[in-house]
Amino acid sequence: MAFIEIQNLFKRFKDVVAINRIQLEIEKGEMLTLLGPSGCGKTTTLRCIAGLEKPEEGDIIIDGQPMLSQGFVPPAKRGIGMVFQNYAVWPHMKVFSNIVYGLKLQKIPKPKIREQAQQVLELVGLAGLESRYPAQLSGGQQQRVALARALVTNPKVLLLDEPLSNLDAKLREELRFEIKSLVQRMGITAVYVTHDQAEAMVISDRIAVMDAGNVVQIGNPQDIYKRPANRFVADFIGTMNFMPGEVVEVLDDQNTVAVKTEFSEKMICTTSDGAVATPGTKVYASIRPEDVEVFTERPQAAENVVKGKIVHKAYLGNFLFFFISVNNTMIRVQVAYHLPREEGQELYLFLDPKKCMILS
Repeated sequence: MAFIEIQNLFKRFKDVVAINRIQLEIEKGEMLTLLGPSGCGKTTTLRCIAGLEKPEEGDIIIDGQPMLSQGFVPPAKRGIGMVFQNYAVWPHMKVFSNIVYGLKLQKIPKPKIREQAQQVLELVGLAGLESRYPAQLSGGQQQRVALARALVTNPKVLLLDEPLSNLDAKLREELRFEIKSLVQRMGITAVYVTHDQAEAMVISDRIAVMDAGNVVQIGNPQDIYKRPANRFVADFIGTMNFMPGEVVEVLDDQNTVAVKTEFSEKMICTTSDGAVATPGTKVYASIRPEDVEVFTERPQAAENVVKGKIVHKAYLGNFLFFFISVNNTMIRVQVAYHLPREEGQELYLFLDPKKCMILS
């Protein structure tokens, strides 16, 4: 049995369905990220787990205990620590008082409170700052206070609602590794909410991609990136070239098809979805920019070679993005920064059939 089970969860706000009967299982010690755009239902799902929202249908089971079906279990009884987007630290309390507030409510003896607080202060890198007020701390330090407060009670589950979105990019990158390492060392089961796909890829054991209240794909970061379930997932995770077309032929193994596009009568692509591998089906031939190979002269490959012109060039440090027009279809390509080509020049592109997939 999974440590957290979300069963047929349904929640609406007036006429808007926020969570549409989703099913999720989260293993003990796992970091699962709910990823999706604003309004997809990820934060509402997290708040239902915490007990801050009450769904109309379904159940949430934590460590074998139902939170809804046998009577609503309030947040304080769920064994949960929660870190919010806006820190939610009390400005009139020093760091130490902010962290131990929950322990005081539990009537824990003062020596034990100090011992637990000191341990968690060291864990999150705040040792020596316990006598400061939040206004005397940086944004990253304030978020560490919020994290310490969530961890000091030794929760069964740690919930994190976009905890890094208010921080600058460099600090976000630093803290995402710290949070991942901390959760792993403590063996805590964690659910993390974000709209930042890079953050999800770095921090997660598994990712649940959400759209309009539905979980549209669950998998580890590599599965989600390499084998997206549909166009929405492929577009949300990383960058993808989508070339509209139609399946014209299913080849021998049923996992390879020929697609007619605006610039090719027969582009060879792979598919893992037999339902779309039918002649006449409208699809998108899709490939990541880093999977497109670039040549200044026509390569020897017999299939999936097209010629185009560089329309735009974007310098991004250690690589370039070329935006290449192929018969008025724009294809984005990631290339080494030293490739000596400029806007207006022509290139040959090889869209590897093993990396070109069809999506609906």
